[in-house]
Amino acid sequence: MAIKIRLARGGSKKRPYYRVVAADSRMPRDGRFIEKLGTYNPLLPKEHPERIKLNVEKIQEWMGKGAQLSDRISRMLENLSVVPTKSRNNPKKGLKHKATEEREKAKSEKKDAPIDFGKTENQNEQIDDQNITVNEEKESETTSSSDEKAVETEAESPPKEKAVETEAKSPPEEKAVETQAESPPEEKAVDTQAESSPKEKEVETEAESPPEEKVEK
Repeated sequence: MAIKIRLARGGSKKRPYYRVVAADSRMPRDGRFIEKLGTYNPLLPKEHPERIKLNVEKIQEWMGKGAQLSDRISRMLENLSVVPTKSRNNPKKGLKHKATEEREKAKSEKKDAPIDFGKTENQNEQIDDQNITVNEEKESETTSSSDEKAVETEAESPPKEKAVETEAKSPPEEKAVETQAESPPEEKAVDTQAESSPKEKEVETEAESPPEEKVEK
């Protein structure tokens, strides 16, 4: 069984807190461990004394039993001068990824590429022509719609002309005068009385045929 001294993560999201543990190398990072050997809090400043707490004696015991150190724990122990410093050479550290290099090349090519002023002018002219045509179409549509509305309103019948025609046809004052002049009610009543009165009719009938003469016959 290979024992390894490493960090086991704890804490909440975006607030990490690590334990220094001696665990089996086959176990998961945050899984089962054998013994706790210290703590590490990266949220504290570097000069803070409680940022790194290590039980150096127990770590040395586990190292004597054949335990291996992870890279982070070995750097911590080197800073505390418990373990001799190692010469590390990572030539690929700091090199850019292929995708980033390709992006930078594409950006540099776009910047260095010459600008064709002729193409840009032609594009601007085309855009101006399109805008002019669109504006002309809109103006023609508005004028045609306004003309159609005016023709419709004239064809229907404006209220002023109708009022003038009705006044010219039959003014109410003249009609009232004509009716009064044609047949006044007083004269009509006199005529009717003069034509037929019941007393005169009776007198006429008596004069025509006296009853005494008829009896004698």
